[in-house]
Amino acid sequence: MKMRYFEYRKGRIEIIPMIDVMLFLLVFFIMVTLQMIPDAGVKMQLPVSSQTAELPHPKFTVNVQADGSIILKGQTMTPAQLTALFENDGDPAKTELTIATDKAAPFQHFMTVIDAAQKAGVTDIGIAARQESAQ
Repeated sequence: MKMRYFEYRKGRIEIIPMIDVMLFLLVFFIMVTLQMIPDAGVKMQLPVSSQTAELPHPKFTVNVQADGSIILKGQTMTPAQLTALFENDGDPAKTELTIATDKAAPFQHFMTVIDAAQKAGVTDIGIAARQESAQ
């Protein structure tokens, strides 16, 4: 019987699959990082309070302008659109919402956003305010 011998080959590292994996990881970390960047928000004059507390970053920050327009993630929305967005978010009871209302806005505009959130079932609602400066 004849024996076959294989010639000894030195192992080598394939670089192409390693580059693919590294690019995949890079894209993954970029996407995760972009999700962690908070909303830039809208420039407005928040009301002042002496009893403010730092809240964790909410899932949604709704800005109510002085003219009553509701802005969420750079888009102007109606109360019905806001309710639909919260309802389609998964479990609205676990949705975290912060409302930032311009201090010149009538209180009714603030209540419109509260009503829209409660119709969808959102219960974790925070209110944005500036810390009163000590003078």
